Amino acid sequence: MRLPAWLQNRTAVEAAPPPRDLAHRLETGRGVILYMEGVSVSFDGFKALNDLSLYIDEGELRCIIGPNGAGKSTMMDVITGKTRPDTGSVWFGQTLDCLRREPWEIAAAGVGRKFQKPTVFEQLSVLENLEVAMQADKRVRISLFARPTPAQRQQLDEVLTLIGLSGERDRLAGLISHGQKQWLEIGMLLMQNPRVLLVDEPVAGMTPGEVERTAELLNALAGKHSVIVVEHDMAFVRAIARKVTVLHQGSVLAEGSMDQVQADPRVQEVYLGEVVA
Repeated sequence: MRLPAWLQNRTAVEAAPPPRDLAHRLETGRGVILYMEGVSVSFDGFKALNDLSLYIDEGELRCIIGPNGAGKSTMMDVITGKTRPDTGSVWFGQTLDCLRREPWEIAAAGVGRKFQKPTVFEQLSVLENLEVAMQADKRVRISLFARPTPAQRQQLDEVLTLIGLSGERDRLAGLISHGQKQWLEIGMLLMQNPRVLLVDEPVAGMTPGEVERTAELLNALAGKHSVIVVEHDMAFVRAIARKVTVLHQGSVLAEGSMDQVQADPRVQEVYLGEVVA
């Protein structure tokens, strides 16, 4: 992989700082918490990402939209260390170079990812799912016999309230609804105290009531966490969007408020009227 110029001539163990202008932005105000610059990824000649640059502020709720094949999933794969790009840089804060870290290191540093299909332990209760996610030591004996501290019990109660599952705490996760499983998985990520949450199509398959509740949940998380939401449901995006980034052919096509991107003729052409419907 060819490194960007400002990373060249660094040793493998030396932590290279971000560029001066980005370092300044990181140090002032809430600043940039996550950024990608000039990221390109090719698979068998197909360019999934093409010189993609993206900047996410601390506490921001950002919606990422785009047609199938626009590069949304590949973008998340690169951020979380699953895919290594051909070129570019990806930084979490000022110190974590995501291109030099393993996926578990990126997750431990504070980047949580929720996939489209919820993954919960269906034979455990809702509360037990959160307890398992909370455990820092994942050895079997510790996970089976550890008991929450008072501070951890308080965190469990707070997360259960936030995700709206306090009344389901003792119910098996396999018996709750699809939407509730989505909220539970978000709660499991929250137990790990992430600074950035990547959320992939959270309302797919939900009832209208669950969609509304999910919008409330993600809005409540913004400010305390940086939340990046990839979604195709434009009504849902409008309900939560503060800033929208439109991807097309692996690059940023447009960026701004929902009204701004909807009015962009390039976006209308790419979506063939879907976004403005």
